[in-house]
Amino acid sequence: MYSLRHATSDLWTQTVINNMDDFLIDHAAAEKKASGMAISMLSHYPDRTRLVKAMIDLSIEEMTHFREVVKIMTERGLQLAADEKDPYINEFRKAMRKGSEPYFLDRLLTAGIIEARGCERFGLVGEALPAGQLQDFYRLIAKSEAKHNTLFIDLAGLYFSENQIAERMDQLLDLEADIVSKLPIRAALH
Repeated sequence: MYSLRHATSDLWTQTVINNMDDFLIDHAAAEKKASGMAISMLSHYPDRTRLVKAMIDLSIEEMTHFREVVKIMTERGLQLAADEKDPYINEFRKAMRKGSEPYFLDRLLTAGIIEARGCERFGLVGEALPAGQLQDFYRLIAKSEAKHNTLFIDLAGLYFSENQIAERMDQLLDLEADIVSKLPIRAALH
């Protein structure tokens, strides 16, 4: 197992709690994009049967999360906004290597790291919210995200050696820590 190398600040958590409506809108977009990413993965790698099955399940789960966030938004009188580019994801994409197999490994590992960051941040939100339905929701989302990051690492283990995974994961975790340390504090997942 691995650990993220930069902890999210208390200031980020407080910013989210103070701007929960903005965070909900961003969260909905993130869930929709996560479902789309899973569909993209199964479309690009149709010959990898176990990956296809896992991505079908993941896309449905992420879309279910999207539906639940939209339901909460509707209860609060909010509506979806146009998708915005995510600076965190875009920086990660710049590190993706060329070549079929290196790119595939990078996709799996970065997806796992992104899910780990989501798990950390949803957990922080779940702990900071007052007791109630919204807190319960974010605690459940954090548990779900925890399963997702291990899913991608487990999938990488089907196609790559432990050494390949460990070496590249070490590089990507350093990169992710650098990216996160430079992100502006805002009521957004990243």
